[in-house]
Amino acid sequence: MAWATFRIIAFINGIFLITLAISMVVPMFTLLVFERTQELNAFLWSSLISLLAGLAMLAQGRPEATQLRPRDMYMLTVSSWVLVCIFAALPFMLTQHMSLADAIFESMSGITATGATVLSGLDSMSPGILIWRSLLHWLGGIGFIAMAVAILPMLRIGGMRLFQTESSDRSEKVMPRSHMVAKFMVAAYLGISLLGVLAFWAAGMSVFDAINHSMSAIATGGFSTSDRSIGNWSQPAVHWVAVVLMILGSLPFVLYVSALRGNYWALLRDQQVQGFLSILLGTWLALGTWYCLVTDLHWLEAVRHVAVNTTSIITTTGFALGDYTLWGGFAGMLFFYLGFIGGCSGSTAGGLKIFRFQVAYILLKANLLQLVHPRAVIKQQYNQHRLDEDIVRSILTFSFFFTIIIALLALALTLCGLDWITALSGAAATVSGVGPGMGPIIGPAGNFASLPDIAKWLLTCGMLLGRLEILTVLVLLMPTFWRH
Repeated sequence: MAWATFRIIAFINGIFLITLAISMVVPMFTLLVFERTQELNAFLWSSLISLLAGLAMLAQGRPEATQLRPRDMYMLTVSSWVLVCIFAALPFMLTQHMSLADAIFESMSGITATGATVLSGLDSMSPGILIWRSLLHWLGGIGFIAMAVAILPMLRIGGMRLFQTESSDRSEKVMPRSHMVAKFMVAAYLGISLLGVLAFWAAGMSVFDAINHSMSAIATGGFSTSDRSIGNWSQPAVHWVAVVLMILGSLPFVLYVSALRGNYWALLRDQQVQGFLSILLGTWLALGTWYCLVTDLHWLEAVRHVAVNTTSIITTTGFALGDYTLWGGFAGMLFFYLGFIGGCSGSTAGGLKIFRFQVAYILLKANLLQLVHPRAVIKQQYNQHRLDEDIVRSILTFSFFFTIIIALLALALTLCGLDWITALSGAAATVSGVGPGMGPIIGPAGNFASLPDIAKWLLTCGMLLGRLEILTVLVLLMPTFWRH
């Protein structure tokens, strides 16, 4: 890779670090409001270090004649997420005196909107740290939307080119220029975040809690201001606001642009959105009815508990209303399966994404029809796009490596001394971006603090791999990538 390419990658990463440094003004202002000035120096030093590092990367300037090729985008994508994660860990180390492993784990969980945590005692924790965790979710959420819409289709990752037409090929139907599309997506993200704050506040939360949970919900992250998560608030309105925000964060943001431009039915006509909402509604009704029958709860109460927890799992948010691992073996296994689904492409949600399951169904149906009618020419389409071999191959490749990474990570975690339930659910929860695992240690009632440092480093890598769609990271491990 040429020196000029490294310079432009460093230049862009410098901008990201300066943005991160400026973002630390938010927790500083929060500390001033809550009169907790004793922790102000930690954020000041963190901001200053991040700012100086960013300015050092910008010092050499941007090479004028150099353009990033698609292969260079792999390096930019991975390096930017890793660097931001490292510098975002500074406040955790300076205020909470966390170890390097714990601080990097927490910041990676925040910026990748995973929601796994090593912190406890959140109800009495510094408001500066609480708002910083939620802000990392919020920044990571908008960052992933940009990556999913603009970068992953260009890098031919996991069939994401199916959605490239929504942001480029048909951009004249949405907005005349791609940078205007980006502005509208940011506007939608800001607008939903603000509406979320107002809704949570009206439902019974304090302004501070409303801001934190709105940022966490729209980014489908899962960090809360209480150890009991969303269950700390008994008002049903709070729970339903969380459900709505999690769903909004899991829908394709490019379709919000279409809606803002007057195509108000764009979201509901999308095949992926229809599948996502159908799975959610079906799960609510089926599991809610079952939970009503095995408990003394009224049906509406049972559906509310199920709606919060299943929506949180499917959208890979990580909020919890009670400890759903105590609901029995059937519910526990179902929750484990739901964690792999994820939201829609081009959203803040993680997981495999709905469209890959839909494409797999289309392929299965086509193959079965081919067996019945060997000479028939079967048309394979998804969302009015033809499924060519290149897209099918990339989807199958991603799905295979997604499964293999979880299996290998779980195996490595058992070598660290973890039991198989903690290891398997922890690997799946971090790679899928769900956050909490299963069992008494890392389940919704626990956290990851008691795990050995080597396990935390492995899970941190799992979060990065899952958020960057795995292949983006794995390609950097190939020797041919570094050859001219």
